[in-house]
Amino acid sequence: MRTAHFTLDPAFTIGDVNPRLFGSFVEHLGRCVYTGIHEPGHPTADEAGLRQDVLDLVRELGVTTVRYPGGNFVSAYDWEDSVGPVEDRPRRLDLAWRSTETNRFGLSEFIAFLKKVGPQTEPMMAVNLGTRGVPEALALQEYANHPSGTARSDLRVAHGDKDPFGIRLWCLGNEMDGPWQTGHKTAEEYGRLAAETARAMRQIDPDLELVACGSSGQGMETFAAWEATVLEETYDLVDHISLHAYYEENDGDRDSFLASAVDTESFIENVVATCDHIGARLKSKKKINLSFDEWNVWYQSRPNPHPVEDWQEAPRILEDVYSVTDAVVFGSLLIALLRHADRVTVACLAQLVNVIAPIMTEPGGPAWRQTTFFPFAQTSKYGRGRVLDVRVDSPTYGTRKYGETDLLHATAVRAEDGSVTVFAVNRGQSEPLPLEVTLNGMGLTKVIEHSAIADADPDAVNTLEDQERVTPHRVEGTALQDGTLTAVLEPLSWNVIRLG
Repeated sequence: MRTAHFTLDPAFTIGDVNPRLFGSFVEHLGRCVYTGIHEPGHPTADEAGLRQDVLDLVRELGVTTVRYPGGNFVSAYDWEDSVGPVEDRPRRLDLAWRSTETNRFGLSEFIAFLKKVGPQTEPMMAVNLGTRGVPEALALQEYANHPSGTARSDLRVAHGDKDPFGIRLWCLGNEMDGPWQTGHKTAEEYGRLAAETARAMRQIDPDLELVACGSSGQGMETFAAWEATVLEETYDLVDHISLHAYYEENDGDRDSFLASAVDTESFIENVVATCDHIGARLKSKKKINLSFDEWNVWYQSRPNPHPVEDWQEAPRILEDVYSVTDAVVFGSLLIALLRHADRVTVACLAQLVNVIAPIMTEPGGPAWRQTTFFPFAQTSKYGRGRVLDVRVDSPTYGTRKYGETDLLHATAVRAEDGSVTVFAVNRGQSEPLPLEVTLNGMGLTKVIEHSAIADADPDAVNTLEDQERVTPHRVEGTALQDGTLTAVLEPLSWNVIRLG
C-alpha cells in the first residue's frame, strides 16, 4: 500500500476555528426533549426536571451553540404556547412530526438548560416564518431580549425570568425551500419575508446575527438559484446562510458512504461561490458566512423498529443506532467543516439526544454515548485554534457516487500554545494506510497521543445492554523524528494525533 502524505507549515492556513462550529440542535421531535434532556421523576433529575446524567454528557461532548426549537417543528410553532405557568400551557398538534406537543418544556426551560450546561454554550433561536411572520418574530425578540418596561418584557419578568435571555443568533425560519415544510414558499416569497423580518429585528437591535435559509440540500432542484434569489433580497441584512446535509449508506454501497464528505465539501464550496457571486454583483465588500446548522448521518430509508401512532407524545422516532462505520463517516464530516473554517462559522450537529444523536437515554434508566459521540467530543476539545492548509497526496479508491476518491481525509489545527492536532480518516475498508507528515517550522518534538476508533467489526455499536462496546483506543508506534510524523491508520478508522 502506497503511503499517504501531506505537509504542515504555519505559514499556510485556512482560518481560525469559530467555537460555534461545535454546535448542536434541540428540536421538539421524538424523545429529544421529553425523556431526553427533560424527565421529571428520573433518578438524576433536578428540581427543574433536567436529567443530570444527560447534562454531564452534554458538557463532555463540548457543545457550544444549541439551535432551538426546530427544525421542521418551528414552521407551525406559536412561541407564546411555551411561556408562562406550565400548567396553563396548551397542548398542540405538531404538524411536522404528527405528534402532540405538551409545551411542558419551553423557552424559559431551554435557556435554563443552557445555563446549566455552562457559560460556553449559547442559544441559537429560530423564528417561525412558515405560518407566522414579522409581528410574531418581533414579539418573541422583545420577550426574550428586552430588559423590562414593555408589555412583553414585563411578561417575561412576571413569568419568573428577571434577566433577559440575550439571544444573539437567530434563524429566519427553517428549510423554507422544502415542499414538506409547513408554509413552504418560493425563493422570491421567502427572500422578501426574510428581508422584512431581518430589517424589523435590526430596528430593535442592529447587532443581532441573522441566518437566512439556504437550500435543504445540494440535491434540491432549486439549489444555488434559491440562494442567489434569497441573497438578492437579504445580502446586506443577514450574516449567514444555512446549509443542511444528511448521509446514509444506500444499497450496500459503503465505499460511497465513506466518501460522504466529498459531497459536504462540494456543497460548501458551491454555496460560497454563489454567495460571493451575489456579493460581487451587488458590489458589496461584505462576506456572507455559512451556518451548517443541520448535519449528521441519518438513516432515513430504514423502517422505524418502534410502533408509533399519529399524535403521540414524544414517540420513539429517528432513534438511529450508530456503528463504527458511521463514526468514521461522522468524523470525516467534522474534518470537512474544519477544512472550510474560513467561511463555515456556525455548525449544528442534528440532534443532541435520542433523535439521530450522539447521546441516548432510556426513560427512567441510563444515558450513554453512541459511537459518534467520541469524534465530536475530541474535535471540540482539540480542534480549537487555526486550521492549517492540508493538501493530501493519497492513494485512491473507486466509488459509485464520487469516482476516484482519496483514501485519506485529513485536517490539522494549531492551538494557541503551538501544539497541533491532526484529525484523519482512513476510508479503506480492508488495508491499513501508512501516513507521513512533513512538519516545516512547527517546533514540534513529540507525539502526545494517537487515539483511534476502529474495530474488527465495522458494524459494532453501543447499546443499552453494552454501552461501551466501542470507545477510542490508544495507537502505538506513531512517531515524530527529525520533523517527520509517521503513523499507520487502521482500516476504516477515525484518528486523532496530538503533537507537542
